[in-house]
Amino acid sequence: MVSHPPVDNQELYRQMLRIRRFEEKVLDSYSKGIFYGTTHTYIGQEADAVGVLTCLNEGDIVVSNHRCHGHFLAYGGSMHTLAAELMGRETGVTGGRGGSQHVMWKDFYASGILGGTIPLAVGMAYAEKAHRRGRIVFAFLGDGTLGEGVVYESLNMASLWRLPVLFILENNRYAQTTSIQINLAGGISERFNAFAIPTDEADTVDVLEINSIARFAVASVRAGEGPRALVLHTYRYAPHSKGDDTRDPQEVIRYRKRDPLPFHAKRLTSDFRRQIDSEVEAEVTEAFRQAQADPLADPATLTPPVDIS
Repeated sequence: MVSHPPVDNQELYRQMLRIRRFEEKVLDSYSKGIFYGTTHTYIGQEADAVGVLTCLNEGDIVVSNHRCHGHFLAYGGSMHTLAAELMGRETGVTGGRGGSQHVMWKDFYASGILGGTIPLAVGMAYAEKAHRRGRIVFAFLGDGTLGEGVVYESLNMASLWRLPVLFILENNRYAQTTSIQINLAGGISERFNAFAIPTDEADTVDVLEINSIARFAVASVRAGEGPRALVLHTYRYAPHSKGDDTRDPQEVIRYRKRDPLPFHAKRLTSDFRRQIDSEVEAEVTEAFRQAQADPLADPATLTPPVDIS
């Protein structure tokens, strides 16, 4: 097992800010016609990805969903290749094939098929247990995913076979445009507890608190104690995708008062904060400039030829 060094407040702030500024640039760029298709940004949820994925060991697997940009960047992915992927460039993470929702790099896998990622994560955890390499799977899912039956089949198998998987459920309180109050009966933690999966729950924007909870959960999974779940109550500040936002604007304003970035920024000196702000702004600008200058993916290489004879 790799021992993790103490968390670095400056680095935590930098990683959260990288996600925030990248996603803001994504939304701004869509309105200018730079991107294709749709996107689901991670604005407001940055503390979850950064707090949890600082617990990664080399070779661990991360399985993400349609709201994957934040997870990808926290995993260590490149801003440039992610921006290029969204633009359909051949330098994109998957060569311009996957777009915003289907991102695969090293041991990171994301898919926009709601709920379909959880059986993939459980299958990967099964393989890792068989190989006995000490690697674990981090599986992110949202509250809306709890309406998919395959999720519960997967939880059942993960628990029965004591698989090395950590489920991270990010409850941003809306399944697309439907609030959790009129969408979900019962408690979220009880969904995991029904399958004897120990669950830790937190309603916080503090990346340090999330990291502390995650370290405990990850240690349990690495020790061979079977699957575990984190239920992180959060909030997305941007629309579900590009513009479909039916929420009460006053509600969004209330939740913005507990923004994870300024909350954590108080732990930094003003000089360090300004330096990081400047460096991240420059990184985002260069990533998008470079991606826009890259060649478009050749459609002939995106799909295999179809034999219609």
